[in-house]
Amino acid sequence: MRVAPNPLKSGGVTKERGRNEGQTLRDAAAVFFKQPSPIAIAAALLAATIGRLYVGSYSWSDLLPPAVVLALQPFTEWLIHVFLLHFRPRTVAGHRIDPLVSRKHRAHHADPKDLQLVFIPGPALVGLLGGTAAVFLIPFSLPVGLSGLMGAYAMTLTYEWIHYLIHSSYRPRHRPYRYVWRAHRNHHYRNENYWFGVTVHLADHLLGTFPDKSAVEVSPTARTLGVDS
Repeated sequence: MRVAPNPLKSGGVTKERGRNEGQTLRDAAAVFFKQPSPIAIAAALLAATIGRLYVGSYSWSDLLPPAVVLALQPFTEWLIHVFLLHFRPRTVAGHRIDPLVSRKHRAHHADPKDLQLVFIPGPALVGLLGGTAAVFLIPFSLPVGLSGLMGAYAMTLTYEWIHYLIHSSYRPRHRPYRYVWRAHRNHHYRNENYWFGVTVHLADHLLGTFPDKSAVEVSPTARTLGVDS
């Protein structure tokens, strides 16, 4: 008699990797919102929204920070992916420099089907949420700053959702999602030096990192990112 795989404690992700989400968006969302990272981001977004509603004093200037967040998102993703997530360890003055997010991302490339490696690591997420709050609340008025914070947290949650969904067993049913799904899978399984966007690939198109798949050779370091240990 075959025994079904037991779910792990972290949100129902099973030990049988690659068969852990189900085929519907509802199934995927049920797992997604049991993970620590989405819960934390959603809580931060809710807090920023409640704060904004409480403060009041609405004006057209509230639209500017979220618009800037949206406009910069393609380039933010590209820069972080290229220079931080794909950072190769190096030794400076006898000290090894190898950030946590870089190590976790290498592990993610080594096993793209392990959904516990898809989400932003906890310590990095704390810094991201806190740093984002400082960026918007310190230089701007409270109403405008909270509006910007809402936009930034909403974009962060969107990033986590799309990245998670791509690595789940849910398959594309509509062209826009199929576009990002294929591009990100090319990044993991074709060549890690291209297709750096996740939610949008504008920066890839502008910066020459969105080639035709057939024009790119399969990279032998797609799983290791060129780091042996």
